[in-house]
Amino acid sequence: MADINVDISLLPEEVRRKLAELNLELSEGDITQKGFDKKRSKLLAPFNVQQPPQDTGPSAPSPQTAAQRKAHRRLTREDNRYHSDSSSDDDSIFGEDVSRDFNRGGRFRDSGASSSSFSDAGASPHHQGGRGERPHSAAYAIPGNTSRQALADVLQSSRHCPRHQGKVSAKIQQLLNTLKRPKRKPLKDYFVEEDDALEAPQPDPNAPKPEGSTLTPVPGEQLVVPSGLPRNLEAALQRYGSSTYKANAVTVLDQNGKPSINLTYGKLLSRTHKIAYTMLHKVGQKGEGGIKPGDRVALVYPNNDPISFSCGFYGCLLAGVVPVPVEVPSSRRTVVVDDSKDAGGQGIGFLLGSLNVQWALTSEACHKGMGKSSNGDVANFKGWPKLSWFITDHLSKPPKDWHPPPKQSEDCPAYVEYTQSKEGSTVGVKVTRSAMLCHCQTLTVASNYTEGEVMVCVLDFKRDVGLWHGILCSVFNGMHVIFIPYSLMKIDPASWMKMITKYKASVGIVKSRDMHWGLLAQKDHKDVNFSSLRLLLVADGANPWSLTSCDAFLNAFQSKGLKSEAICPYASSSEALTVSIRRPGKTSASKTGRGILSMQGLSHGVVRVDSENSLTSLTLQDCGQVMPGAVMVVIKIDGPPVLCKTDEVGELCVCSGYAGTGYWGLQGITSNTFQVQPLHGDGRSAGDKMYVRTGLLGFLGPGGLVFVCGSKEGLMSVSGRRHNTDDIIATVLAVEPMKFIYRGRIAVFSIPVLKDERIVIIAEQRPDCTEEESFQWMSRVLQAVDSIHQVGVYCLALVPPNYLPKTPLGGIHLHETKKKFLDGSLHPANVLMCPHTCVTNLPKPREHRPDVTPSAVHVGNIVQGARMAWAQGRELSISDEDSDSARKVPHQFLTEILRWRSQTTPDHNLYTLLNSKIQGKWPYQVQAQLTMTCSQLHKRAERIGSMLMEKGKLNTGDHVALIYHPGIELVAAFYGCLYVGCVPVTIRPPHPQNISTTLPTVKMIVDVSKASAILTSSIVLKLLRLKESTGIVETKAWPTILDTDDLPKKKLAAIYRAPTPEMICYLDFSVSTTGMLAGVKMSHAAATALCRSIKLQCEFYPSRDVALCLDPYCGLGFGLWCLTSIYSGHHSILIAPSEVETNPAVWHTAVSNYKVRDTFCSYGVMELCTRGLGTSTATLKARGVNLSCVRTCCVIAEERPRIHLTTSFTKLFANLGLSPRAVSTSFGCRVNLGMCLQGASCPDPTTVYVDLRALRNDRVTLVEKGSPHSLCVMESGKLLPGVKVVIANPDTKGQCADSHLGEIWVHSPHNATGYYTIYGDESLHADHFDSHLATGDARLSYARTGFLGFVRRTELTQSDGERHDAIFVVGALDETVMLRGMRYHPIDIENTVSRSHRKICECAVFTWTNLLVVVVELEGNENEALDLVPLVTNVVLEDHYLIVGVVVVVDPGIIPINSRGEKQRMHLRDGFLADQLDPIYVAYNM
Repeated sequence: MADINVDISLLPEEVRRKLAELNLELSEGDITQKGFDKKRSKLLAPFNVQQPPQDTGPSAPSPQTAAQRKAHRRLTREDNRYHSDSSSDDDSIFGEDVSRDFNRGGRFRDSGASSSSFSDAGASPHHQGGRGERPHSAAYAIPGNTSRQALADVLQSSRHCPRHQGKVSAKIQQLLNTLKRPKRKPLKDYFVEEDDALEAPQPDPNAPKPEGSTLTPVPGEQLVVPSGLPRNLEAALQRYGSSTYKANAVTVLDQNGKPSINLTYGKLLSRTHKIAYTMLHKVGQKGEGGIKPGDRVALVYPNNDPISFSCGFYGCLLAGVVPVPVEVPSSRRTVVVDDSKDAGGQGIGFLLGSLNVQWALTSEACHKGMGKSSNGDVANFKGWPKLSWFITDHLSKPPKDWHPPPKQSEDCPAYVEYTQSKEGSTVGVKVTRSAMLCHCQTLTVASNYTEGEVMVCVLDFKRDVGLWHGILCSVFNGMHVIFIPYSLMKIDPASWMKMITKYKASVGIVKSRDMHWGLLAQKDHKDVNFSSLRLLLVADGANPWSLTSCDAFLNAFQSKGLKSEAICPYASSSEALTVSIRRPGKTSASKTGRGILSMQGLSHGVVRVDSENSLTSLTLQDCGQVMPGAVMVVIKIDGPPVLCKTDEVGELCVCSGYAGTGYWGLQGITSNTFQVQPLHGDGRSAGDKMYVRTGLLGFLGPGGLVFVCGSKEGLMSVSGRRHNTDDIIATVLAVEPMKFIYRGRIAVFSIPVLKDERIVIIAEQRPDCTEEESFQWMSRVLQAVDSIHQVGVYCLALVPPNYLPKTPLGGIHLHETKKKFLDGSLHPANVLMCPHTCVTNLPKPREHRPDVTPSAVHVGNIVQGARMAWAQGRELSISDEDSDSARKVPHQFLTEILRWRSQTTPDHNLYTLLNSKIQGKWPYQVQAQLTMTCSQLHKRAERIGSMLMEKGKLNTGDHVALIYHPGIELVAAFYGCLYVGCVPVTIRPPHPQNISTTLPTVKMIVDVSKASAILTSSIVLKLLRLKESTGIVETKAWPTILDTDDLPKKKLAAIYRAPTPEMICYLDFSVSTTGMLAGVKMSHAAATALCRSIKLQCEFYPSRDVALCLDPYCGLGFGLWCLTSIYSGHHSILIAPSEVETNPAVWHTAVSNYKVRDTFCSYGVMELCTRGLGTSTATLKARGVNLSCVRTCCVIAEERPRIHLTTSFTKLFANLGLSPRAVSTSFGCRVNLGMCLQGASCPDPTTVYVDLRALRNDRVTLVEKGSPHSLCVMESGKLLPGVKVVIANPDTKGQCADSHLGEIWVHSPHNATGYYTIYGDESLHADHFDSHLATGDARLSYARTGFLGFVRRTELTQSDGERHDAIFVVGALDETVMLRGMRYHPIDIENTVSRSHRKICECAVFTWTNLLVVVVELEGNENEALDLVPLVTNVVLEDHYLIVGVVVVVDPGIIPINSRGEKQRMHLRDGFLADQLDPIYVAYNM
């Protein structure tokens, strides 16, 4: 701000008012200091007057005032701390001492009083430092209905009053300004916006800048057309077809290399007349649409048949029809199109459709080879419009009196030439009749063509240089063209040289690759003679690296008569057609036309000379001068078409009579490409000529020499510097190319990742190259590219030989290769990713502020007016159960309730166990395996208790392990233990197919729980005594094992009653997702309180039927299976999840049979049904399955709701009557088994969308659905009665606001009473089960759930009339990974990765030595494994700004999942470190 020197008092009133409002925004935290400075500078800029420093006039601020302003600025910056800190976890930043000052009325908030002081020339002396009392004016209140007119009057009068220097006037002014302003928007959560910090790297300020003068348009020599040339192409065809009808026009070599196929000019003329006549008069007589002049028709001829193509092309010209030459689909021999074999074929089809092409011309041989449909017609190709086919062979002669129709305007299209944009889309360039003629005349003059010359052409005759010279100019000049098919070139690379020698050809049209191949065919060199050759056009001569092949070719064949001036580089463009030709006899001023330039300078867009032997130099050969009759300019590559300077690299543009006129049907990009009007730097037009962009990058040298150093298609802009794909390819080839890769089989392109371009190199490796050799070669390539180009390679991949998509003439189809790479269908053999070295624009890591205290955060929340994050279920009182029957039920002990039910309702069915068998015919019934009434359960529990006392010799308080498969026997054993005062511990039995890994867990729980005996069934007992089991755990190592299938008939003398309800009822053991075994103690009081809350929430009564399909071993699943039926008396229908694995329809059928209103399941069961019944809903409906009776279908879980799964389940079974609002989730954890559960009368579950970037910073920002970086989070059910939760900072224990993510703390009567461990370690008890908030209500005791979440008040109304507070669980605190100072939830990264490729069936992430490791399960062939590595790296970078360190591809089923369907990431990490995963591939990103 030092550069702005303005007397504020002299400014207009409007500007001063805006400055006052701006300063008020700063003082209140509505704007950052940076934004304030920017806006203030903008306001003052028009009034800025530069004054000499020595001026001490009245307008200059006094030193005292300047010091005061400096103090004010410092004070305002501190004031911002009330609202946020950009990098801390907390919202308020001032500490304990500052908050005390705030409470005493200190100066901090009073800084607002000086918000307009900068506009006063002299501030009040009372404002200078010190702690002043808050001015009384701050307490004044202006009524809300004060009219704006009165306010305007006050402002108007204040304008004419003398300016007061005191503090009170400033406060009044501030208050008035505040009233004028609209209502303040809520304060945003201040943290570093990663998208703002993530900017593409700025260009190097030390980079070389262009220093030359602005380029002026450079004209070529005047085009002088020789008088003897035909007036147009049709006239040329008529002339040579009549006068020299026996002269050969076209010769084609057969597969043996023999020139056996010829076409004379007489035959060419007669065949074109036949085709033109037949097209206009005979085609379409069978009901098909005919062909009229002006229609577009496709020319579909194979690359070895230029004769038929020439006849078809000239037949179209004679008929006035517009030919569109296209490639024959390479999959023509099969009806089903294989995309990999038909690279770009769909783009051709799209072009034909946009041109409204209905007819295609082809040869008989080509037509026979195409796939046919059942009726014999040519099958439609993928992406192509429906075409009618016209075979141009064996046609009848036209009548003698027939003449071709008169030609239309010279501005109408003569033909359409297809090309591809940089993005890979196929477009058609229109060439008018006048442009076609002008092009032929220009090429004739430039190449000095004469009648009867022999031309040898190796190029594609359907487009580009091959079409212009081999088809058009040859006929225009009556020349003889010998075409060499590409298929022959692969067999005999020297065939073109032989034809030049044999026919004494004067013109050859080749590419540098043909020259390179010709060099390799050394055995044929002895017979070659190039003395007749005056013009060897190198069609890709614009590529700077073609110079190497040209020089080597000249050195090899100069002794064979090849003249140095005969080699002519050729620059061409699909849009501008011929750009320039290096013509014999037209040498430059320096004669050689070569320059050695610095590649570093070129990367910055400037021309700088380099030393000859430098590794970073590029030798450029000119491509000749500006063409006759043309004008050329060079414009900047990006932005408006501003003329470049003479030493600046830009895009070459041509103004000529022969250029294309536009893209067919694409007006927008046509004007941008074909109608360019260059501008001077100041925006003035540089003339009235319209130019055409060539897509070539280069500059114009002295004498109009054209230098090309790259193409726009191959341009890669990385970190502000431009690199060309050809340069990178040349560097790659320099690293021992012949040993490891094929020379011409390299693809280089860039992909956008994280707001910058990243370089990808893909090459075909030789079959005998080992993996170790490949990686050594790749490492050398990385070093070479880095040292020569100073740029990193993002991805280097090697594919098997002959694997990359090909163009029709055998080159690499770059767009298709890039598409396959991005789609994950390239199937590389080796991949090396280097994101650590390439990605340098990541946002700065978040810095934590350990000095921020919880009280400072609390005060900051109060200042912001933020609502504190807490919620509670409805009050739990005895009046909730006011029925007569409810009053009679004992509430303290479940054993007493069971005994009471066995006496009052002995025959009431409490449990029904179902199996997977479905009986009979319609209506189908699920088979009941076992039912149990209250009396039966009570008696069985007594017998089990008796066995424990007699056979087990157990005492009161002993622990008993219950190892049962899901069923009623588990319930009976549980109450049998309670009947004799033993403490039951439910344990999942070992899995028969996986004993080696599941049995040790069983043994560990038995040991940790100090079980004195084991109750089990005979089936499980056999499992424990198997040979495999005893090899892991000896039989003697188990405590006493009691088989409850063999029970005594003895009755218990008395049922044990605990002295106090606070005594332990049972132990609840489970393994967390981090692999930790944790057991909690549940008291009798907590168990009954849990049942009571569930009963009230779900409205459970004895008349209810409740279906349970979940595991009954821990948490809320155990409570629903074993406890709630006893307490509430409802009928529980039990379905083991293993039965759903056998028959996915059993759960739905049971719910339908029993007309169940409330059903509970696990995510595992829901997934089984979704996958297993995805195509069977119609069958189920036909069988009478109806789910309209379901009121609540609740998923029991200890994790963030899986919205995708619940939504899929709801949509899938909506056909069976399942209501969308019925499906919900719940939440419980170790310290509180049941916190949230969706009840019948609860509001519908709430879904919100939060910003993922804010979530990483422990902030909660709600966004709209579909917003970028949005995450959908669903409410985890409604809080149970008696439950209160708060959100607390897990580190400081301060209560959070509802805009913060924090740990969920819970207070309820059914909290667990503590951990149970074998070591008796009670150190964690106080922290986890008896925590107190550091701010807020510090008296209440809470249990820490270890889960992060947030609370949001919704618009929904609860049953008690209050607004509903929804609780959202985000993830487990132990599972979060801290990277770059931010908190990431693995599930978010995993969801992103799973979406990156369809073959990823599961994914898990963890960290290892600060590296992010991503493990993906591949559901496909092993050759697809390496496709996943780049995709996974890209998507995690894009969505989470994280660099993946290691990508591990494994087979399905490798990622361990616990019984609740949760991933065991720590077990996976241990397996990875111990090298036990048996991966398909492990990629270590560099």
